Amino acid sequence: MPEHEDPAASTPPRSASRLPLNLALQGGGSHGAFTWGVLDTLLEDGQWDFDGISGTSAGAMNAVAVAHGFAQAAREHRDTQDAHAAGCALARATLSRFWEGVGAVGTLFTAPLLSSKPLLGMMSQWLSPYQTNPLDFNPLRRLLEREVDFELLRATRAAHVPRVFVCATNVRTGRGEIFHGKRLSADAVMASACLPLLFKAVQIEGEHYWDGGFSGNPALHPLVYQTECCDTLLVQINPMEHPGLIDTVPDTVPEIVERMNDITFNASLLAELRSIEFVRRLLAEGRIDARRYKDMRMHHVDGGALLHAFGTASKSRADLGLVRKLFALGREAGQNWLAAHRADVGQRASMRIAENI
Repeated sequence: MPEHEDPAASTPPRSASRLPLNLALQGGGSHGAFTWGVLDTLLEDGQWDFDGISGTSAGAMNAVAVAHGFAQAAREHRDTQDAHAAGCALARATLSRFWEGVGAVGTLFTAPLLSSKPLLGMMSQWLSPYQTNPLDFNPLRRLLEREVDFELLRATRAAHVPRVFVCATNVRTGRGEIFHGKRLSADAVMASACLPLLFKAVQIEGEHYWDGGFSGNPALHPLVYQTECCDTLLVQINPMEHPGLIDTVPDTVPEIVERMNDITFNASLLAELRSIEFVRRLLAEGRIDARRYKDMRMHHVDGGALLHAFGTASKSRADLGLVRKLFALGREAGQNWLAAHRADVGQRASMRIAENI
């Protein structure tokens, strides 16, 4: 991994009574409601200063919802302590409204025309979204724009408002691109969640983009290079390992596709984790300059194992009952992480990266 750079923008010092923490939020359709539960627990706890949040797809939506709450608080409160407390409450409210709205819409990351017409759903094997959904109708965009003020996010530079990094995949180059700062927009978030067989590519500044999961799910490098914080909590919702494949392999089309998706959407994350572990080893051995390279302490909430039982198909389901069940699982996982690893933050990495790569 190359040497880290100084953050692009300087900010006033944060509270010494709270611990700085970056968040890395994976995408995975409606399973992002699990991440909502984890975030709700952290925000309720109120003891964290979120420096940067990197998110992809549903993770990007969670990221901007959290940042929106803190940006609102920064506008309404001058005192940093009051602003932080208000930010936690407003972020929780924004997340709740967004995901309850997803449950009301009843579908997430699935083309509405396909979900409402079974015949079109079968034809999607041969027809692209340019044919089945020519108007590119997606109720999720309206919900996102209703709950998140992107102009406010782009304009706010307060210390306690986390910087958001959204990953989308450039169709032309095949590379992941990070949208942040003045480039952060509803288009960027929708591009990050654009599955190419369900929705038209999202055009931004003359380029077209597909789902960020192909290139960074989530992208960790912005948190290395563009934040000061060395601690990152990864909330993972795609399983690394499949517990049922010890003595067998997937042998039906749905099972094969499901496992292929798990592998594909974890590949970029595994590559970045390898780089982080490599740099940490070199630093520990004194082989590189600690003043020029960042020692990243990774922490982990593993929702993949918990969510495996729901299956890949449930990622496109978003009925209110499922959303609330996933939220409750996330809340519990967040509470378990706090109980086990709160003391590790700022001191040591608690994610055993070698076991995951």
